[in-house]
Amino acid sequence: MNNKRIIIIGGGVIGLGIGWQLAKAGAAVTIHERGQAGRGASWAAGGMLGPIAEAHIDELDLLKLSNQSLERYPEWVDELESETEMTIGYRAEGTLIIGINPDDSYQLKHAYNLYKDLGLNVEWLSGQEARKIEGALSPYVTAAIRCETDHQVDNRLMVQALEHAYLGRGGVLQQNSNVEKIVIENGNVTGIQTQDGFQDADVCILAAGCWSGQINGLPDSMIPPVRPVKGQMLALQMREDNMISNVVRTVKARYPMPVYLVPRKDGRLVIGATTEELGFDTDLIVGGIYELLHGAFEAVPSFYDLPLIETWTGLRPGSSDNAPILGKTPVGNLIYATGHYRNGILLTPITAYEISKLILTGETPETIAPFHLDRFSDE
Repeated sequence: MNNKRIIIIGGGVIGLGIGWQLAKAGAAVTIHERGQAGRGASWAAGGMLGPIAEAHIDELDLLKLSNQSLERYPEWVDELESETEMTIGYRAEGTLIIGINPDDSYQLKHAYNLYKDLGLNVEWLSGQEARKIEGALSPYVTAAIRCETDHQVDNRLMVQALEHAYLGRGGVLQQNSNVEKIVIENGNVTGIQTQDGFQDADVCILAAGCWSGQINGLPDSMIPPVRPVKGQMLALQMREDNMISNVVRTVKARYPMPVYLVPRKDGRLVIGATTEELGFDTDLIVGGIYELLHGAFEAVPSFYDLPLIETWTGLRPGSSDNAPILGKTPVGNLIYATGHYRNGILLTPITAYEISKLILTGETPETIAPFHLDRFSDE
């Protein structure tokens, strides 16, 4: 392995995480990132580790993968924080999914029954019981689901720690390096073409998020079905008298849109997120920000007077079935690790551990076998 040259296209948490694990194993790794490392979807994310809150009946393989990744998060946090002596803001207080009127409670009960049918660890709470956990919640909260094992991490701190860990292990990071083409000869990847010329590689990992389908050189049948899904977000600065400690998510049967509230240890409160199919547009829109603020105010009325300290947008890499694309491809030594959509932060540990294992051993771990590109072949 030491004499193999590995190129990773994409320097978000997925690319950095895989690169760190491979560099730890002694591989020669170079990451090419079209912008600044970790400043795309990884930086824009909310950092929620919520396989339960994100569970859908038609995404059971994804739910299993998400739970497996969550189980490995304590190991991941310990490994990363010990190596870098940096915190990544992991918090295990849990998540509350709340309903604010009778219609919401009906929808919430439907979600609760689904979670119980799937064998997930959830607890039904009255509005009063929810307010005993989070006293700042609105008096109009009628019911809640407690997801004690849905945690969070500060994704921006994790980005910084991963970059530090990767570079500390000898990884090479080429930022503002636009990969123009993946070069394939005789059925095998031989390298990439950048603005600086041809870069040869023995293994190439495509981890470019929503840009993964934009890189030239791939046969049409192998272009990953990944698209950008825009999310607008904002942050408030909490005060001592209205801080929350759990992640809070709303269920909405009608206007405004459901929102999530993610409290950070430094008092920041991250609020998100819109879901918009607008291509690569990253404009902040008044209506989107208004709905986020409206939803947050309905959940916690005392947030009305808080300072608004940041607004931003991100582009989630959504696949056509909302699950990631992981593993080998029909092209020799070309590996995919993309399309993580709304679960990129949650799935970082399992992706990094299993893709690095695949490259080091040549064998596909059972964990990621359902997520190969070939599942789209019928489409």
